[in-house]
Amino acid sequence: MSQNFFANLPKTRLLARLNDGWLGKAVLALALVLLMAFPTWALLNNAIKSSLLLDSQMNVYYAKSLDRYTGEFRAKHPIILGLFSNEGGDFYLYMPGKTTPIQAPPVPVQYQVVKGVSHSSMAIYAILQPYFATADNAPAAGDGWKAELTAYRAEQANTLAQADQLGLEPDALTAVKEILTNNISFIDETLAAGVIDHQKINAWIKEVVPHFTTTIATAATYQVDHWMEVMAEWKKMIGDQWDQTFGVTNTLYVTRTNNILFTLMAQFFGKEAINDRLLLFETTEFTTKPDTMLSLLTRIVKDRELGLAFFDDYFLMDVELLSTGAREAIARQDGARVPMAASQGSYAVGPAHARIRAYDEANGITPMLPPLAPFHSQEWPWRTVASEGEGPETLQEALDQK
Repeated sequence: MSQNFFANLPKTRLLARLNDGWLGKAVLALALVLLMAFPTWALLNNAIKSSLLLDSQMNVYYAKSLDRYTGEFRAKHPIILGLFSNEGGDFYLYMPGKTTPIQAPPVPVQYQVVKGVSHSSMAIYAILQPYFATADNAPAAGDGWKAELTAYRAEQANTLAQADQLGLEPDALTAVKEILTNNISFIDETLAAGVIDHQKINAWIKEVVPHFTTTIATAATYQVDHWMEVMAEWKKMIGDQWDQTFGVTNTLYVTRTNNILFTLMAQFFGKEAINDRLLLFETTEFTTKPDTMLSLLTRIVKDRELGLAFFDDYFLMDVELLSTGAREAIARQDGARVPMAASQGSYAVGPAHARIRAYDEANGITPMLPPLAPFHSQEWPWRTVASEGEGPETLQEALDQK
């Protein structure tokens, strides 16, 4: 930029002062650069907004398309929803061409009875836990637990007094009475002492836990026998359309592994339907509305058709679409960063990640990438490889190790 440029600018007092010396000229030059750059920035900003609009509009068009697809999907496929509930589950059968689903009768109420009695011991612990003292036999921080424990004792005593009218088999009835009797005895002892004694808590737990094996087995019998009969009846009702039937159940993270409803549905759908027509949705609440489950199912099936159209793979959209690029980006970042402490994870890594393995071997790092697996797999949707873990595998094993 020449000196003549500044000489040709309109003469003002401010301009004259800025033009007097090299610092003033530098300020003017910087201002000019910013003014020249502003149109470029504005164009860039508009381009970004335009590209973001493409994605937001895609969601609008997708939602409209999903609405139309839902009717087509429901007209072709029977759908069974097995939803978690405190009553042992809710099952719905949606038949093609029917606007109202068939809702199965509930699990016998005795399921809730034995479950509730088992939970009552845990409720006592929950009442006391916020008041645990830092040392055994030391006064608890506050005595709000006393009123809650007294009220809960009355409820347990009332249940125990009417236990013979609960309609339970002898073994289950005995277990229920033993649990309630031990609970009441522990509550009385704790209230009389006026303090929360950890040793007494541990002794009480050891008394009640062995009876849980009976109440749990009883609850499982009521639940599983009931839904197996329902599934058998519905499979017969669906008939030739069974191979077109979808089954869906929901779960929180804590009930995902060995999920009961999914497992019993799998007995009828077969292994080949797992992750194809039999799906397990992980949700954020214990209970999920049927319409939410149906919407999720329809979206998954519709996305599979997109995967087939764009990538020639029906199941590719069941996984994170950006996962391949993300894994490669993680590999690049690993190679550029300072080694961290070795992880305790134990995930298999595919051949495409030789670079990560080589880097980790040199620096003592265990890869923390998820295992590579085919998009289409009938693997159970929870932990199944015994060699990848340690510790008990069943409730009885856990009790035996106490």
